[in-house]
Amino acid sequence: MSIEIKTTSVEPIRHTYSHIARRFGDKPATRYQEASYDLEAKTNFHYRPQWDSRYELNDDRRTAIRMEDWYAVSDPRQFYYGAYVGNRAKMQEAAETSFGFCDKRNLLTRLPEETQKQLLRLLVPLRHVELGANMNNSKIAGDAVATTVSQMHIYTAMDRLGIGQYLSRIALMIDGSTGKALDESKGYWMDDELWQPMRKLVEDTLVVDDWFELTLVQNILLDGLMYTLIYDKMDAWFESQGAEDVSMLTEFMRDWYKESLRWTNAMIKAVSGESEANRELLQQWIDNWEPQAYSALKPLAEASVGIEALDEARAELSTRLKKFGLQSRGVSA
Repeated sequence: MSIEIKTTSVEPIRHTYSHIARRFGDKPATRYQEASYDLEAKTNFHYRPQWDSRYELNDDRRTAIRMEDWYAVSDPRQFYYGAYVGNRAKMQEAAETSFGFCDKRNLLTRLPEETQKQLLRLLVPLRHVELGANMNNSKIAGDAVATTVSQMHIYTAMDRLGIGQYLSRIALMIDGSTGKALDESKGYWMDDELWQPMRKLVEDTLVVDDWFELTLVQNILLDGLMYTLIYDKMDAWFESQGAEDVSMLTEFMRDWYKESLRWTNAMIKAVSGESEANRELLQQWIDNWEPQAYSALKPLAEASVGIEALDEARAELSTRLKKFGLQSRGVSA
């Protein structure tokens, strides 16, 4: 008796979900596409939001920016939840190694007392700025329409919470986890004249209604100046003060900001390239907010690296904005 084995191939009736097929065609989709596109409800709402009855749920009128399709704004990192969590787990593992190394060898407590004071006054209060960024990006994620836009901002909100926690841990390493250094740092944030312009700016951003104006202020303008000033210029300044070990504890911030430039640049490129009206509105917002961000950081720069370092950060931001047809009014063309 002979046995004949045959194989039969079965053609799938469809290759992906219908809402993905309508956008990209009936072909195998990436996980990012399946987890990111056309997920929000658009029709058959039973009520308006009770907290803001001017709008429907998922209403594109929550920003003055107009896009034919908000899904033109997508994440070049291709982050959906699984990819995001996996990436951040690796970054956190590296950060924990650095914190463990410094903590085990008491590297921060060996620093001169004056240098420890400088860390608590000039660096650790930024954890309050990060909490503001967490709240702002959470609001944006709730108000934005396209899932691709919302998830980029909610992931950023979680990142900012983590960065704030890393800054808090620097204070705890200095005081042996008693909490006294955190209290001292909070005192600087609340009462030191150096921080009051930044406090005002953070509080002003918390009440910005237009979500795209808010992402421009928070994720483009303020971060564009602050991260270059703090984690590049000031990091080198702390190294010159003998606090080179702090660089290990802020490496996460530098890596994170370098990566975040990818999605913020993609977002502003898509929006500014959509229409002249969008570019004009973006420029109005830049003209209003960029000088405020500069002024908020100016006392911090003057107390550490010097105003020239902040001007260099502003020049970098200006170069970045020019790529999208926008201009920093603080730097001559």
